[in-house]
Amino acid sequence: MGDLQSARRIAGITLDEHTVVRRSPDIEHERAVAIFDLLEENRFTPTSGLDGPFHLHLAIEENRLSIDVRSAANGVSETIVLPLAPFRGIVRDYFMICESYYQAIRRSSLAQIEAIDVGRRSLHDEGSTLLMERLADKVAIDHDTARRLFTLICVLHLRG
Repeated sequence: MGDLQSARRIAGITLDEHTVVRRSPDIEHERAVAIFDLLEENRFTPTSGLDGPFHLHLAIEENRLSIDVRSAANGVSETIVLPLAPFRGIVRDYFMICESYYQAIRRSSLAQIEAIDVGRRSLHDEGSTLLMERLADKVAIDHDTARRLFTLICVLHLRG
């Protein structure tokens, strides 16, 4: 069972950083936490039958998300491509509410911070659910894996 579980997981992840602008410390923290949490616990099973564990490389190219999935077991890889148009509104709204949240942490009451955080989590869940739906015929992932991948997609949107 342990071997099967390790074969259905992401063991490494990199982001295409060549077009990234300098990010705020808050965004850098979100990126680092998402990667750490993702590598700690995830479920990732390509429908193609590719053997894991996997190394993913995420990139945004021509308004599409490109996920290079490489098998750590045998080096075989495949690329999953998703149009980003369905995510555009959610990502934009998520950035706006995150900015409000970071500002609130610095100068608002606990009640205000909690209210903003409820909205932030709701948008994050919406983006995660959409990601799971869009990937459903390509890869099976659980909700926590989708949440962390959605965070990384948002981070990749910060481009020059």
